[in-house]
Amino acid sequence: MRVLAAMSGGVDSAVAAARAVEAGHDVVGVHLALSAKPGTLRTGSRGCCTIEDAHDARRAADILGIPFYVWDFAERFTEEVVETFVGEYAAGRTPNPCVTCNEKIKFEALLDKAMALGFDAVCTGHYARLSVVDGVPQLRRSADADKDQSYVLASLTPEQLRHAMFPLGGSRKPDVRAEAAERGLSVAQKPDSHDICFIPDGDTKKFLESRLGERPGDLVDAETGAVLGRHTGVHGFTIGQRKGLGIDAPAPDGRPRYVLSLEPVSGTVKVGSSRDLGVNRIDADRPVWPGDPLPGPTECVVQVRAHGGTAPAVAEAVEGGVSIQLREPLQGVAPGQVAVLYRSDAAAGDLVLGSAKIASTA
Repeated sequence: MRVLAAMSGGVDSAVAAARAVEAGHDVVGVHLALSAKPGTLRTGSRGCCTIEDAHDARRAADILGIPFYVWDFAERFTEEVVETFVGEYAAGRTPNPCVTCNEKIKFEALLDKAMALGFDAVCTGHYARLSVVDGVPQLRRSADADKDQSYVLASLTPEQLRHAMFPLGGSRKPDVRAEAAERGLSVAQKPDSHDICFIPDGDTKKFLESRLGERPGDLVDAETGAVLGRHTGVHGFTIGQRKGLGIDAPAPDGRPRYVLSLEPVSGTVKVGSSRDLGVNRIDADRPVWPGDPLPGPTECVVQVRAHGGTAPAVAEAVEGGVSIQLREPLQGVAPGQVAVLYRSDAAAGDLVLGSAKIASTA
C-alpha cells in the first residue's frame, strides 16, 4: 500500500513508520506543524510540535530512507482543537483535546488530504490493535495496558479506521525503545510528551483565563446552599476536583470538599463531600459505532477518562445517544468527557463497542 506515516518526532511514530517500511509498503513521512509559534510548545517532556520535533522526525525519515514533508495544519488545529477546548470549559464541560485532535486533525484533515493524494492508509504510533473483519473495523486495547490509547481513538468513524494503521498495538513500550536503538534512531530515549500539548507549562487554569478572562462567581455548599467563597470562573474547575478550590474554612465534618457541579450561566460552583460524587447513570450523545449500534441492553465496561475511570455497565443505544447504567458507581464523571464502551472477555480482547460524548449524569 501507499502509506502516509504521521511522524511527531517521537520514538513511537518513528518505529511505527519503520515497521511500515519493513512490511513492504511505499511509505512517505509527514510531520504536522500544529503551532503558529513552533518554538514555544516544548518544555522537557511537556508539549510538542516544536522545530526540534520536526528535525527529529526528519532525521528518522532519513535513516529509514523515505521521503519527508512538513504540512502546516496550525490554523485548523487552533480552530478545531484549541478553540473547542476553550469553549467547552467556558460551558462548564471537561473536554479531552487528544480525542478531538485524533478525530479532527489526524484522522479527518490528515486522512482526507492523504486520500486526495492517492494514499491508502495513515500510519501512526498509537498503542491500539486494529483489524477489519468482514468489512467492519475492530479496535481493541493494546498489548501494553499502561500505554493503551484505544480510548482516544474510539471516536473515529468506521471509514477512518479502515484507512488507519497502528503497527505498535501488539508491542510494549520498552521493546519499542529497544527497537528504535537497534535501528539507529536518535529518538530512542526521547521523553514522551504528556499533558496538553498546547499548554506546555501544565497550567490549564492560567491558559483558560488568558483566553476567557475572569468570570467571577460563588462557591456554594451543595447541601446547605451557603456561600463558601468566590472564584474567577467556572472554567477553572472540573467535576471531582479537590485541590485549588480556594475555600479557607474546613467542612463541618472535617472532610475535604470536591466540585460536584458547574453552572456557567450563573457562575456557581457547587461543592460537597466525596460521597456525593458517585455516578450510577450516564447519558451520552453523538455516538460513534465501529459497526452496528448496540442491538439492545449490552453488558460492557465503560471508560470515562483516558487513564482510569472504568466500571462494568449495561449500555443501550437510544435515539440520538447512549444510556449507560453502571454496575458500580464512578466518581469524577464530567459532561464533555467521552464514554468508551468495551466488551471485555477472552474472545473479544477488550473490543471497542462504541463511544459517545457524556451529556449528563445521575
